[in-house]
Amino acid sequence: MFNFLDAEEENLELNLDNTYGINLGLPTKVVSNASTSLLDSGPNDSLRLYLHEIGRYPLLTFEQEVALAKRKEAGDYEAAQMLANSNLRLVVSIAKKYMNRGISLQDLIQEGNIGLMRGVEKFDYTRGYKFSTYATWWIRQAVTRAIADQARTVRLPVHLVDAISRMERTRRTLVMDLQREPTPSELATELGISEEKVRSMIKHKVHAISLETPIGDESDNTLGDLVADERLESPLDAAARQLLVEQIERVLYTLNDRERRVIEMRFGLQGQTAHTLEEIGREFGLTRERIRQLESLALRKLRHPSRAKALKDYATGM
Repeated sequence: MFNFLDAEEENLELNLDNTYGINLGLPTKVVSNASTSLLDSGPNDSLRLYLHEIGRYPLLTFEQEVALAKRKEAGDYEAAQMLANSNLRLVVSIAKKYMNRGISLQDLIQEGNIGLMRGVEKFDYTRGYKFSTYATWWIRQAVTRAIADQARTVRLPVHLVDAISRMERTRRTLVMDLQREPTPSELATELGISEEKVRSMIKHKVHAISLETPIGDESDNTLGDLVADERLESPLDAAARQLLVEQIERVLYTLNDRERRVIEMRFGLQGQTAHTLEEIGREFGLTRERIRQLESLALRKLRHPSRAKALKDYATGM
């Protein structure tokens, strides 16, 4: 079965209990207080405090996600809060994969939390997707967009880069507080500078540069690597594909170990390339004919109505 929380996330060694603890606000502010803690002290201290705080929220089962989503749809702000809180570690896990690309881990986490908020708002439990599967797309989009925005400043004067970075940190805080993007006037008030200067920084921030501009000092990635591709999956398509993969995995695990391995190798499942009968035979120390028999037996089992229907429902309904 797919485990969405990878080893990197699980190794955060956070202390879990059964309480939701910290009050993190209303629907689009569900992660604001926890995110603000990232800015309250030194980077290492604030990150440790943040990881400790979000470790208080238990992971949710699919049934719990559906129950909370139903309550959220009915206007229950606390349910939306719980749904977001329980996925804050997912944001950290994704953000860590984009470190050393010109933006700090704390800022990546904050941007990812904004993406998580969007995921909570857009989540439709009636489609049958796990929330974590759906939210991953929004989190990753927010993080990569922040990296792309940062990359646009790399050829600007140092003093302007610093000013734009400060403006971006302020913008992220205001997004949490206002539950929307701040206006130039609101940014100017918060920063203590003129609105004209804010507009000038925004103009510089979005100034077009070469897609070959490197992201960060030590990264091989360029801005072009982060440009949106219209061929990429939408969050709904990505969630549907993930669910189909999980369903195939569940069906395969109804076979015995040898049958499952033969099918996986024969059809290139689980990230493998497809193998010939001879290649599989060498792997198992069996003849080509014996592997063919095992393949036929496994396929007959998979064609059983109970198993076939499970896959057909996903293939035709998503």
